[in-house]
Amino acid sequence: MKRILLVAAKTGYQVREFYGAAERLGVHLVLATDRCHILDDPWSDRAAPVQFAHPQGAMEALKQRGPFDGIVAVGDQPAYVAAEIAACLGLHFHSPQSVRAANDKFRTRERFRAAGMLVPAYSLYSANEPKYPCVLKPLHLSASRGVIRANNTREFEEALARVRKITRGEAVLVEDFIPGSEFALEGIVTAGCLQTLAIFDKPDPLDGPYFEETIYVTPSRETGAIQQAIHAAAQQAVNALGLSHGPVHAEMRVNSRGVWMLEAAARPIGGLCARVLKFCGPGCQPAADCQSASSGLVGNAPLSDRPYNEISLEELLLLHAVGEHPAHISLTPDAHGVMMIPIPESGIFQRASGQESASRVPGITAVEITAKEGQKLEALPEGASYLGFLFARCSTPERAEQALRSAHACLHFQMNQALPVVK
Repeated sequence: MKRILLVAAKTGYQVREFYGAAERLGVHLVLATDRCHILDDPWSDRAAPVQFAHPQGAMEALKQRGPFDGIVAVGDQPAYVAAEIAACLGLHFHSPQSVRAANDKFRTRERFRAAGMLVPAYSLYSANEPKYPCVLKPLHLSASRGVIRANNTREFEEALARVRKITRGEAVLVEDFIPGSEFALEGIVTAGCLQTLAIFDKPDPLDGPYFEETIYVTPSRETGAIQQAIHAAAQQAVNALGLSHGPVHAEMRVNSRGVWMLEAAARPIGGLCARVLKFCGPGCQPAADCQSASSGLVGNAPLSDRPYNEISLEELLLLHAVGEHPAHISLTPDAHGVMMIPIPESGIFQRASGQESASRVPGITAVEITAKEGQKLEALPEGASYLGFLFARCSTPERAEQALRSAHACLHFQMNQALPVVK
């Protein structure tokens, strides 16, 4: 049985998705997570403890837990830890240097500029007056956390204070605002070559002051020429950062001047969003004698020859980690969409209602409320989570988008104001 190391910051729902994928494939997954190495398996999950701040200290223990046939990671920091582990254990993954650059917005901009890519004017914050409108960005946060647009000096000063509070004084990237439509690309890299698995439209305008992502829809409704330009720019980004083997989640804006890469993260799409991606082999036609994916990895047959009907992104990444390359895999027919349900205001989550009505909207395949009763939630730009997720599968991208909007209109959330903490 193949053994794969999964590096993750915590045991959340994204980790559970990988465990389900491993079970369907018949591979053994070993979790490596950031926890105390002194306590003996405190959560009874047999995870390997790794101090993410000092991963080198866990290498000998990981060697004893091995050997491993592959490695995957969930999240930005875990991707860097996985890169260090892979380099030490001789596993295929992005290099530590490339992941470090991908995780730092300033280093990313420097690499993109050196590669001759379209980049906005940018700098680390200084006392010099920026050009407006501009966007302030923490160097190491994701999911639009701490990203704020400023149109004048007053807004800039207010935004800078908020970002510094979020990052506890870390340096701030300031760059020109890039107008245009925004997209996301999910891909997988083999020997430095990017294979685009999906291009997502983001139909809601992201013009600020905050940049909360809500709806992703695939396949993209853009022309083939624009989609090819998006892929080409993402490949340039992969080359510029030096990413070589593993997942890539890239974000970009497109306007009359071309494709402007925002980032190319060395990790898969976050949260439950990966559920929206289902893949299949040539033709996407289920065979009459189609075996279940739970039959596991059979010999060395290529992925395209396996009898899968549909395969998840997590399954695809696990297979890629052990050397199977998805050359003939494509998205299943129909259009797919996901809405990350935004947090309208900060407070204490009490309850949600309307899920049954939302689930009855034609095209909606799942309504997942992930917020827990009594949980303190923060809206952007401070926040880093969502109320939940809506999933749709329809005949066209337009119908998938409309299904998500209609389902969201059915939902109602009760939030109570959080009491201030007096120190």
